[in-house]
Amino acid sequence: MESKSCFRHVVASAVVVLLCLTQYSTAISFTLGANTRKCLQEDVDKDVLVVGEYEVSKSPALQINLEITDSRGHPVYRKEDAQKGKFAFTSDDYDVFEICFKSYLDDKHRADSTVDISLNVKIGMEARSYEELAKAEKLQPIEANLKRLEDMSSAIVRSFAIMKDRERQHRDTNELTAERMLTFSLISIGCLVVFGVWQVWYLRRYFQKKKLI
Repeated sequence: MESKSCFRHVVASAVVVLLCLTQYSTAISFTLGANTRKCLQEDVDKDVLVVGEYEVSKSPALQINLEITDSRGHPVYRKEDAQKGKFAFTSDDYDVFEICFKSYLDDKHRADSTVDISLNVKIGMEARSYEELAKAEKLQPIEANLKRLEDMSSAIVRSFAIMKDRERQHRDTNELTAERMLTFSLISIGCLVVFGVWQVWYLRRYFQKKKLI
């Protein structure tokens, strides 16, 4: 009985960890000065929904531009003179996305002007609004909960698949590195043997010419 209870506890802990990996949100607030740039990076797996909401305090001196790009620099979302709004996109593949705010100062105002920015980013299941889904599809509360559980199960299965794929990639990398190290070691030993034989042959000829042996 104790072993079964321990096993259930381990499984429950693993599920909680996986849920934390598949659904999470980031909420930050910061101050941005004149002619400066501040970015936030988010790692997002394949086919994952990302939803964000931002708000910029009013300032007649500064214009704030918002731009979201992937690791290759391709723009995903762009908004000039961003003040308050939302953005959403779904990742095509695992990537690191960069959310950047950049300020531009009006020449007529002081250079020490600042704005306050708040940003809330939701990823995965956290990005979905099941209340709005229930209203749109006219679902009963129990049906909405079942839909949430279904998405949760799919997220856990997808997380297991991603973890398995990453483990395979790490294993392949380690095996390839070990093979290269073995090849390099054998080549190094071969070079040392050849150099040693050549050195003995050269010294033998040298001593024979000098009639020392």
